[in-house]
Amino acid sequence: MRRKLKNEELGRKTIDEFKSSEKAPFIVVLDNVRSMNNIGSVFRTCDAFCVSSIYLCGFTARPPHKEIHKTALGAEDSVDWKYFESTSDAVEQIKELGYTVIAVEQTEGSYLLSEFIFKANKPYAFIFGNEIKGVSQEVIDNCDACIEIPQFGTKHSFNIVVSAGIVLWEATQKILN
Repeated sequence: MRRKLKNEELGRKTIDEFKSSEKAPFIVVLDNVRSMNNIGSVFRTCDAFCVSSIYLCGFTARPPHKEIHKTALGAEDSVDWKYFESTSDAVEQIKELGYTVIAVEQTEGSYLLSEFIFKANKPYAFIFGNEIKGVSQEVIDNCDACIEIPQFGTKHSFNIVVSAGIVLWEATQKILN
């Protein structure tokens, strides 16, 4: 028989422990994401993967906000974040920090996520776009690569939070394990 673990048995880090812990070499960039529920859920996903930082760009809402908190469940306090009016400015800063910048978008010449070769000990920034329009072409033009998640149904996109979880899981498996 299996017993569900209680929260106090999970060995969760405090916010201070999280802040001082080693982070995955990833920055997540949100390019004009409109849903505060999605933003909060991305914070929670980034906390789970111990992501270095989130860059919120354009009209993407910023904490503190009750709608973000509703799905972030406090991760907006643990994960470092920055705001940029322009996603292109964020990309420029990320490149100056030595990150490889990858748009998660379906483009000509994009790599399937499963086939993309992540290099160990190299930092990556993943850009996730607007729920309807995706990553802007201007931003795609400044990226080092584009990756897409294979899909097999009638829809041609995942929810941004699902995409973030899939990409961060795959990158974590290939780089950190």
